[in-house]
Amino acid sequence: MDYLEEYYNQYDEEGRLLSRHGQVEYLTTMRYIKECLEGISDPSILEVGAGTGRYSVTLAKQGLHVAAVELIEHNLEILRSKLDGTEPIRAIQGNALDLSGFSDDSFDLTMLLGPMYHLYTKEEKLQALSEAVRVTKSGGHILVAYCMNEPTVIQYVFGSNHLHEVMELNMLTPDWHCISEPKEIFELVRTEDISEIDASVPVKRIKLAATDGATNYMRESIDAMDDETFAKWMDYHFAICERQDLIGASHHTLDVLRKE
Repeated sequence: MDYLEEYYNQYDEEGRLLSRHGQVEYLTTMRYIKECLEGISDPSILEVGAGTGRYSVTLAKQGLHVAAVELIEHNLEILRSKLDGTEPIRAIQGNALDLSGFSDDSFDLTMLLGPMYHLYTKEEKLQALSEAVRVTKSGGHILVAYCMNEPTVIQYVFGSNHLHEVMELNMLTPDWHCISEPKEIFELVRTEDISEIDASVPVKRIKLAATDGATNYMRESIDAMDDETFAKWMDYHFAICERQDLIGASHHTLDVLRKE
């Protein structure tokens, strides 16, 4: 947790999501949140790992009832600073591995949009997902975000010339799966890893989507786009973000699950 706190105390996560290239991930995630809430008149929402509140605060300011759980105090302070006291939101410090403060079958939508980035064993990931499923109502949805393996191999290992470094540190398996520890901050997965975790809980996958797709491979180009071109990029992105032949190359994915 010390590595994680140090990272988020210095990293501008809010700025990333507000950048033009970060908007692709944000707008895509919001699109799936809206789909999951369609037809529910007064939905109850839980975000676990709410960060600085980019999603939770936005939803609360729309009048939706939100419980926001965040591990890092620095992030929680930023989240709370955005509130004027009128929003229907509870912001509390907590851990994705233990949601015992919430009853079974409490929420129409539970979101894990960050915790899986920082859980390094299958057991931890399964515990976090199991807790999220437990507190979700039957028929409700769970949204789970992941960081994907291949973009790091392509951009960091080869693109930024770190091949010899990561090989010397034994950070790659023979089949090129990155090996992460807490000091590396981010845990990287492949689509089959996600499917294996899903198979252990009572859920049905509705969709697995690429939330940023090719965007982070061309950040400078995306950030330089005028409004018309960026709108066309979003049209293209939405047209292909569920193509399973491209999912593994996205930096971030979103697993859309329904509790059985």
